[in-house]
Amino acid sequence: MQYHKAANIGRERAQKAQMRLFEYTGFAMLTYTIKQGMAGFEPVGEEELVGKMTSGNESMLFICDNDGYAKAQSRPMPMEQGEEAFKRMLADGIQEFTGDIKTVS
Repeated sequence: MQYHKAANIGRERAQKAQMRLFEYTGFAMLTYTIKQGMAGFEPVGEEELVGKMTSGNESMLFICDNDGYAKAQSRPMPMEQGEEAFKRMLADGIQEFTGDIKTVS
């Protein structure tokens, strides 16, 4: 797929994920919109899986595709607040992503 087309499709998917994550965390930023596939550039996947990372007493939540590409991420938040949002997302039917999350550094 051409880069431009992949980027447009990926941006739409990532913006949707960003808005969904915002509903739970009050802040969400776009991360990946495209990924490198076997045949070239591909948009991030349509799937919306919730993943989390912790560091010290803070956590961050992500909405990822099946390959672990983060389409949206929260800002660091206190562990308790992150766990609460994470549990609400799972209770609302969003599946958990348990692999390695690919996010921008």
